[in-house]
Amino acid sequence: MSKSIAEKTQATNIGIDISKANLDVAAYPGGQFCQFTNNIKGFRCLAKWLGTMNLSCITFEATGTYHRRLERFLGERRLPFSRINPRQARCFAEARGKLAKTDRVDALMLARFGELLKPRLTTAKSQPLETLCELVAARRALVKDRTAIKNRLHNLQTPLLKRQARQRLRQVERQMAAIDAECRIMRDADPELARRLDILLSIPGLGEVTAFTLLAEMPELGSMDKRQTAALAGLAPITRASGTWKGKSFIRGGRANLRHALYMPALVAIRFNEEFKQKYEAMTTARGKLAKPAKVAITAIMRRMIVMANALLRDDRKWTKISA
Repeated sequence: MSKSIAEKTQATNIGIDISKANLDVAAYPGGQFCQFTNNIKGFRCLAKWLGTMNLSCITFEATGTYHRRLERFLGERRLPFSRINPRQARCFAEARGKLAKTDRVDALMLARFGELLKPRLTTAKSQPLETLCELVAARRALVKDRTAIKNRLHNLQTPLLKRQARQRLRQVERQMAAIDAECRIMRDADPELARRLDILLSIPGLGEVTAFTLLAEMPELGSMDKRQTAALAGLAPITRASGTWKGKSFIRGGRANLRHALYMPALVAIRFNEEFKQKYEAMTTARGKLAKPAKVAITAIMRRMIVMANALLRDDRKWTKISA
């Protein structure tokens, strides 16, 4: 068998380092390196180049807005890809002793990451879900602005500045209302999105804003088991033990925006849903060392809610008392 035929039949992993302007692409094994522009023309050239290979997986880091167009393009072409957390990629590089950081080095490192660790393939988001993610992110930024303005109003003394702050506050609230209205329009136009929202809204304590946030921040809901769901949300307790020493478990990593969105619904569920209330009280009122701090108990309720949401979406059914 000639070298060219062997290279084509061998499974190839691709690593892509994404920047605003370019895609730096490396193949492993083989070591080929190419650079393409981060636009539709560059994507088509990339697809043509990949067509010469027996592709195993394309691995790239989540880079905010820079990776989304590429991800959509790969999904439309049904090419296998995995979007990974940049922290995972950096830890992998350091574990291999690679401290240098250049576009070429990072691309090859991502290709090696895909070859050695076999990350789970990522499902591309649909266009409506992409739009929903942008809307949810914009609303979250407006909520921060609103909080900052309200805090500033308490300290302002100059009438002009107070008047301007109130005007800005009204503007922010109008913009939030417009985003909420746009999310509802999207829901009404997409039967699948409407169905998934109806299921989430059936869970006690979950409101409309939180339901939209869950779908935007964790589109994988409904396709995982309960351990994967809790871990992805950063709500799975991490055990710490060595020899005879055993430390306190804690949560770490995952998607912080998702946890923030679940905190208030968990408090509401503890007050107004009997099942959640009983679980919370059982944890906080237990005797001796079995008693849990309130924060730990609230985290457990948050974990129960996200696991329940995943199970209901997976089974395509609404919440009932039996579900809890």
